[in-house]
Amino acid sequence: MSRNEALQFINVAHFFDHFFLLIFPTAALAIAPAWGMSFADVLLLGTALYAMFALGTLPAGWLGDRVDRMTLIAVFYIGCGVSSILVSLATGPTTMMIGLGLLGLFAAIYHPVGLAHVTQIGLRSGRALAINGVFGNMGLAGAAVTTGVLAHYFGWQSAFALPGLVSIAIGGALAFRNRTNRDIVAAGPVGHTNTPSEHSRRTQWTVFMVICIAALFGGLVFNIMTVSLPKFLDERLVSEGSGLAWIGASAGLVFAVAAFAQLPVGELLDRIGARPVLLCLLATETVLLLALAQATGWMAFVLALLVVTLMFGGIPITTWLIGRYLDAAIRSRAISVEYVLALGVGSASVPLIALLHKAGLGFGFQFTFLAMATAVVFTVGWLLPKSDRHRFAPVTSGS
Repeated sequence: MSRNEALQFINVAHFFDHFFLLIFPTAALAIAPAWGMSFADVLLLGTALYAMFALGTLPAGWLGDRVDRMTLIAVFYIGCGVSSILVSLATGPTTMMIGLGLLGLFAAIYHPVGLAHVTQIGLRSGRALAINGVFGNMGLAGAAVTTGVLAHYFGWQSAFALPGLVSIAIGGALAFRNRTNRDIVAAGPVGHTNTPSEHSRRTQWTVFMVICIAALFGGLVFNIMTVSLPKFLDERLVSEGSGLAWIGASAGLVFAVAAFAQLPVGELLDRIGARPVLLCLLATETVLLLALAQATGWMAFVLALLVVTLMFGGIPITTWLIGRYLDAAIRSRAISVEYVLALGVGSASVPLIALLHKAGLGFGFQFTFLAMATAVVFTVGWLLPKSDRHRFAPVTSGS
């Protein structure tokens, strides 16, 4: 198996990871009437999915530093596929929760394992991570559409069963290819998984500290912004005579455009390093959030588009830092810690939004708060090592 083939399997896995996580919220619309339950009660069953996704991240990272990563990606495909089929066979809340919990557990494998491997099998890790991120974003976009169509025409069970069968088939193909060609994939330019970093322990700890703070504050900004966007557009575009359909289309357009922002950022990472890219993105994002706090009408839409685009563009930076500065033997665990922090603070974003609105603190306050959180990450970003220009020189596209 060539490095490009391995990357293809990993990129498609990112698509399926986000796809499987987003099937249930849409399918719940069809499950509720079928089971004679309210939508809210059915949605609560999804707690098992997201709880196990968060809880499984750390052990997945531990395994990713000890077991062949492509083997674990095959386990991800097959495990998610089998779990999704089990969900389609559920006859009540208990069996539904068991299936969703297993699905979340296997879905947790991807980020600490897949992203760590992406940093290890190609010289242009920035571009590779950016392309990988687009696949994940497309999984988010594709899940709602595919689930809606399948559930409407063939029943909600098909929305879980069909992707499950496809995932099992891909996982089986990967397991076969990896078993017969493992050595080619493992021999990347940065060496095997136990290759030590050329950077000092102090530098590695500094970079990891910045990554953890970025995960905490950046995760809070990302989740509050993405969850609040439809409501924000509803409030701020109302003066333009906007209806519900336009609000949904506006939010969808923002996410669709922002999904590709990682591509130019990935190229810049490989050319000039993370520090200047991160600081530039965060400084601009802080200013735009402060402006967004007061914006209305079309200006609110334009500024929201710019802010979300910058947020999405910055997604691959921390993983790139892990691949560039941290020992290869601990990358999966480092990524798992980053995601646990981001997921943990992200889970608090929804009740936090509700509390702020209940207290009468609208988007003017919320986005000012998010600007302050972004400024914190900007401040600690100055601690990152300065880019050594010769180490980030442009490389040919064939590398």
